[in-house]
Amino acid sequence: MNRNRRELLTGLAAGAAALPLLPSTVGAQQAPAERDWSGTSPVRYPDPDIVVLEPRFRRYVPFNTPLQRLYTGTLWAEGPAWNGVGRYLVWSDIPNDAQLRFIDDDGRVTRFRAPSGYSNGNTFDYNGRQISCEHGGRRVVRYEADGSVTVLADRFDGRRLNSPNDAVAHPDGSIWFTDPTYGIGGNYEGFAAESELDTAVYRVDGASGRIERVTDEVVQPNGLCFSPDYSLLYVADTGARETKVWDVTGSRLRNGRPFVRLEQPGGGPAAADGIRCDADGNVWAGAAPGVQVIAPDGTPIGAIRLPEVCSNVAFGGARRNRLFMTASQSLYAVYLSVTGAHIC
Repeated sequence: MNRNRRELLTGLAAGAAALPLLPSTVGAQQAPAERDWSGTSPVRYPDPDIVVLEPRFRRYVPFNTPLQRLYTGTLWAEGPAWNGVGRYLVWSDIPNDAQLRFIDDDGRVTRFRAPSGYSNGNTFDYNGRQISCEHGGRRVVRYEADGSVTVLADRFDGRRLNSPNDAVAHPDGSIWFTDPTYGIGGNYEGFAAESELDTAVYRVDGASGRIERVTDEVVQPNGLCFSPDYSLLYVADTGARETKVWDVTGSRLRNGRPFVRLEQPGGGPAAADGIRCDADGNVWAGAAPGVQVIAPDGTPIGAIRLPEVCSNVAFGGARRNRLFMTASQSLYAVYLSVTGAHIC
């Protein structure tokens, strides 16, 4: 190899090594990149809308992965949940009173369940049964293998729940859910009604079916998730524009405290909506400018810019390393270098 060619290749290699793997924090202040979401005119790697706020975020996103829009056509998309056996994602279109399903094998989207009780959050328990939070029925339900519906919770102390919003499953068989008033505030995502209970977070015991109120130290509790070892419960309190965290001891919560107050790019509070933990304990939150990623110490370390308001997220795919994002009228996804903390 001659000297000039060797120097050229050395210089190119050095230049490539100096390039950031992902856009820097400056990009978080910008609008999402203009792109053809059909995929016929792909963006250049690295995807400009996956933004590093702190260097430790770089390890979680491959250099050569793009954001993808998988579907558009909902009114308000919410509650994504991955079914590992069926290899599909189910999510809610609340105003249209329907649930949709993205089938991983061929990318088809089908209408999965309608009416759906104006369902919001969905998850699967450790027996693979779907759990849904219904605004319309003001209840949490479980769909059984024979097609029947079991009501897990619709009242507490003899009074109707407000509008269960999101739910998570625990390996002890219990289901934990939030109960804000968003679904009874009008006739768009449910039915307008008076609140009978203070907003709160509840636990349904897997063996007895007993409903316990685990905390009412919330304004409008929204998304929730456990840490990888189930020792912590995070709750996005949209009403307080703050995500909070509690220590979990059996069926009890203690030592509630602030976890993070997010900010929008350019300033102003950004309330987290749906949240999920990855295997390293980072919290991925639907929050402006799309998704924000918060390290276990409460530091925002990364962001995903979307052209629509993101309501919720879920880890899925065959290796649970694909982040699905429900955002207003659409469903988005991106592959990651980290897996979700839990199977449901």
